[in-house]
Amino acid sequence: MRFVLDPEMTPELFEQLLLCWTEVTNADGAVGFVPPVTPDVIRPTAEKAFARTRSAGGPGAPDSLLAGFGDDGEVAAWLILADNDSRLRAHWRWVLRVMVHPKHQGKGYGRALLSAADDAARSLGLEALQLTCRGGTGVDAFYASAGYREVGRVPRSIRLAPGDERDEIYMLRWL
Repeated sequence: MRFVLDPEMTPELFEQLLLCWTEVTNADGAVGFVPPVTPDVIRPTAEKAFARTRSAGGPGAPDSLLAGFGDDGEVAAWLILADNDSRLRAHWRWVLRVMVHPKHQGKGYGRALLSAADDAARSLGLEALQLTCRGGTGVDAFYASAGYREVGRVPRSIRLAPGDERDEIYMLRWL
C-alpha cells in the first residue's frame, strides 16, 4: 500500500473516498452513520470534512487527509488528521474517520494506516494523536494494540437507535 498525505482532491478521488465511506458504513463500520446508507446520504458530511483538508482547501486548511492506495491505484484506506482549533493544543491532532475498505480488511491495512498516521504526525511536528471510538464494537482493543490508551469515556453518548446507546471512548497515543 502507498500512503499519501494531502493528495490532490480530484473529483475521482472524492468519489473513491465517498464510496469507501459508504461501503465501510454498510459493512457495520462505526464511521458516523448507521447502515444502510447511500453515497448521497454521506456526501454533505464528506464535502464539509474534505473542505477542511489541505487536499481540497489548499495549504491554509487546518486538516490533513491521509489516503492509502492499493496496488490497483484505488483508495483502500484513509483517515483525517484534524486540527483541534486551539493554540494550546497545537502539539496534537484528532484522528477522524479511520477506515479500511471492506475488500481490504484483514490484510493489516488498518495497522499500516495507523502507522502511516504516526509518521505523518511526526512529519508535521506533532507529539500526540487522539481519537474517539464507538463502544460495543471491539475497535478499542485494536487501537490499544496499536499503542493508544483509553483516557476517558462518556457513557451512552452515542445513540444508534432508541434503546441502542453506546459509550464514546477517548483514546490517546503519544508519539
